[in-house]
Amino acid sequence: MRVDPRFMHKIKSLLSVTVGAFGAFSAVSIYKENEKFFDSILMPLVHTLNPETSHKVAIIASKYGLFPKSSYEDPSALKTQVWQLNFKNPIGIAAGFDKQGEIIEPLHKIGFGFVEIGSVTPVPQPGNEKPRVFRLQKDEAVINRYGFNSDGHEAVYNRLQLLKASTSFLGIIGVNLGKNKNSDDPVRDYVDGIKKFGDVADYLVINISSPNTPGLRSWQKKEHLEELLAKLVAARNELRGPRKPPLLLKLAPDLTQEERKDIADVLKNKKCYVDGLVISNTTVKRMPNLSDRQAAETGGLSGRPLTELSTALIADMYRLTEGKLPIIGVGGVFSGKDAYDKIKAGASLVQLYTSFIYHGPPRVSRVKRELDELIRIDGWSSVAEAVGTGHSSQK
Repeated sequence: MRVDPRFMHKIKSLLSVTVGAFGAFSAVSIYKENEKFFDSILMPLVHTLNPETSHKVAIIASKYGLFPKSSYEDPSALKTQVWQLNFKNPIGIAAGFDKQGEIIEPLHKIGFGFVEIGSVTPVPQPGNEKPRVFRLQKDEAVINRYGFNSDGHEAVYNRLQLLKASTSFLGIIGVNLGKNKNSDDPVRDYVDGIKKFGDVADYLVINISSPNTPGLRSWQKKEHLEELLAKLVAARNELRGPRKPPLLLKLAPDLTQEERKDIADVLKNKKCYVDGLVISNTTVKRMPNLSDRQAAETGGLSGRPLTELSTALIADMYRLTEGKLPIIGVGGVFSGKDAYDKIKAGASLVQLYTSFIYHGPPRVSRVKRELDELIRIDGWSSVAEAVGTGHSSQK
């Protein structure tokens, strides 16, 4: 059957106009941080790709400025100071999103108050075999078993050094340190990380709680932790320069009550005294109410199912350390209330990860807006005033 060329021309013109209109609509929606557009169109479209591919797409999109600077102005109540660092707001992006330190500045522009990169290992390593990350859409969760895929110290350090040399960049950077899978001296791996990143990191995190590196979590045991922290604190204290970066310890949510107490006891030892905690890493537990078939995959579970586990551990460690150690709360933060619950439990700062994967950049502004409202409703003038208030009925 012969098709009229004039008809085909009309079809092509219609398609061209439609694509152009959709492109313009998308650009405006992204610029205006339209949550409905992200939740109903863009993120579902991105999620047609497998999780690791969509993660790479997000990194590339951020790197090339496809997500503009957030128009949300952080209110004064969200400004806070921790470790003598001035945070424009307490909401950061957790380690695991920008593993290689490639999009630190774009993430700050999106509205994060700080960016934690990594985990970074001394020597480059590919991580575990693919597939190694799975979406649990029904549960708003993710399971990953990446296994510290890393470009290594040298490559990541060079990126940070270049960024820090920029006079325009003033954002706060945390560097999450890991060990190589086949390392015969894990302590040395962390010491090398402290020495390498000491002059470019605003804070350092010792990650001994990932479930995806064999034997790593055993370093949370009292006898191993004492040895590890004594050497790492000493290495940090030996750094030269006007400012020594705070040293934080990242914990697993699966610790027993006895293990939590043991860790708190170790941290009271002056030789092992770190500057803060990151609570928490992913969990190996599988809650009975998980409905997605992907829940059977091995690896660390993050997202909505981790919310209460993480907040409970924050409250426990805040109590066990008598509120003396600043805590970064992470795990299942989807709303301002989730963030506020962690702050009232004892967190001075809060991080997102999985909710950002599911909802995109507008979620950052939403969490901040809701958090600011909740702080004001309770009569606080700042985030700092609300920290740990969930431990007392008295304001």
